[in-house]
Formats: sequence, C-alpha cells, structure tokens
Amino acid sequence: MVNVREHCSWCTEKNEEALDKAKILVKSGIERAKQLEIVPIKTVPVEKATLVVGGGIAGMNAALDLANQGIKVYLVDSKTTIGGRMAQLDRTFPTDDCAI
Repeated sequence: MVNVREHCSWCTEKNEEALDKAKILVKSGIERAKQLEIVPIKTVPVEKATLVVGGGIAGMNAALDLANQGIKVYLVDSKTTIGGRMAQLDRTFPTDDCAI
C-alpha cells in the first residue's frame, strides 16, 4: 500500500516534485509487494466459553444472555456475593420495587 495523498499531495507544495515523489513511492510499493510471502492459514481449537468480569446487574444480564445462547459462562466478581450495588439497596426508584 502506498499513501500518495498523505505522503505527497498534502505535504509537497510543487506539483512536479509531488509527481516525482509519487512515482518513487509507487515503484517502491511494487518492489515491496514482490517480496511479500503468503501467510499460511492456521486453525486452532477454540472452547466456546466466555469470561464475564463483574457480578453486578450488567454482568449478570450479560452472563444470562450468553448462557441462553448455549455458551459456557464464567462469572467472576471481586466480592464474595453477586448483585453489585443493587444487592445493597432496599427499594428501587421509581416503582419502589424490592431491589433484591
């Protein structure tokens, strides 16, 4: 790939100098492309599992959504219980529902 716009047109004031510089860049890009090697495709086994960090409301919802799709979920939290701030509340606004 050669970036003629960034390396020639916008930074070179004279048109003739920009054209000469662009020609050199294109020739260099062609020579570089000649030396490229094909990268072999490699397949690796993947376990269909995910790690959800944080056992708050968002983390639990994400874990449930993934589990419902058949993906194995590891839910971790820094606390010994899950629920985050919501587990510390008694009632929620505006419906005054029980937070637990």
